[in-house]
Amino acid sequence: MPSPKTLLIPALLDVHWPLLRWVFATPEWEPVILEHNRAQVEDAGLRNTHNDLCYPFVLITGQVLRALRSGAYDLARTGVLISQTGDGCRGSCLIRLLRPVLDREGFAQVPLLSLNTRGLEPASAFPITPGMAPRALAAAFWGDALLLLGNQVRPLEKRPGETDALVRDWQARLSRSLEAGRGLSLHAVLRRCREMAQDFRSLETDGERPIQEVALVGDIYSKYCSLGNWNLTEYLERRGCRVWVNGLTWYALYYLDSHLELGPAPMRLGGKTLAALGGPMQRRFIRVLREAGFTVLPPYPALKALERAKLGGSRCALGSGWLLAAEAAGWVETGCRKVLSALPFQCLPGHIYGRGRYAALQRQLPGSLIVGVDYDAGLRDVTVESRVRMLVDTEL
Repeated sequence: MPSPKTLLIPALLDVHWPLLRWVFATPEWEPVILEHNRAQVEDAGLRNTHNDLCYPFVLITGQVLRALRSGAYDLARTGVLISQTGDGCRGSCLIRLLRPVLDREGFAQVPLLSLNTRGLEPASAFPITPGMAPRALAAAFWGDALLLLGNQVRPLEKRPGETDALVRDWQARLSRSLEAGRGLSLHAVLRRCREMAQDFRSLETDGERPIQEVALVGDIYSKYCSLGNWNLTEYLERRGCRVWVNGLTWYALYYLDSHLELGPAPMRLGGKTLAALGGPMQRRFIRVLREAGFTVLPPYPALKALERAKLGGSRCALGSGWLLAAEAAGWVETGCRKVLSALPFQCLPGHIYGRGRYAALQRQLPGSLIVGVDYDAGLRDVTVESRVRMLVDTEL
């Protein structure tokens, strides 16, 4: 039997990808998460795309081109996985935007594989099988646990680096389970979440250290990817902040709830099945972390109801859509009154349903402060940092 081909996956989910990569491990494909250097990736992307295109596409293009030019991969046995939202976001067009670039640069033989639930680019669709669902559910909830636990403990750790070391240790242990396909029942997944919470709770912390709470919301790329937000979490933690970021499973349930009215019947059925399993699972997951003393936003239905109560509800599901405002309201209601909304510059849905609603949201949430920060290759670090400091340095 021939060895599997290499499936390159551009950066998107720093904490989750090391686990979710096993969802795409098949006898045909071996997934590899691409590493990145922002300056080099931006340069390669801008040299081969128009700078009016969305910033995530510029970074993805740069990552893919640098990987293919590196000589580290057999181009005849290499493919690239591209996720597509399947809505008005320009992220739905990544295959058609990237294909001409690769052809022009001499990589016509490298296939682009589309990952979406809407039947886009059917000739390029990555094959989805029912057997992937248990791995996807386990990896998503385990990734959420590591994200939430790590962010809440790291700013208070007494021995620097201990939290990140524990995150890496758990990623390695969980990867072995995902690779083998063992211990993926709902009960087993929650048991591992409980074990993780106990491990992070056991780390020695300094409860007297002054800390400022800042919630991070926004586009999925700017929220979960250090390449997309210029290491924002690290920047804030160096300035005495603890960063609250909601888990990926909330976004997944939002996507399944709002994007399944179109697309192939098998995809719709599979999505509804995942949503039916994911909703109750999320409630139990939240209970596990809260019982261990950690802070978690309400379940997806409650968050949706909160947005409806504060802003009258919205049916817009382009990009992060109404979920952006819902998470902002959720964090303020939880007690974190400062909210930073990170978006790629020129992300029209994000700006309309993010920045366009900040003032109305603040009127409904007295005592809160919501500040937007944009990311683009044409901006300087000092410009972005000044927006962040506007939030951090303001007294409430």
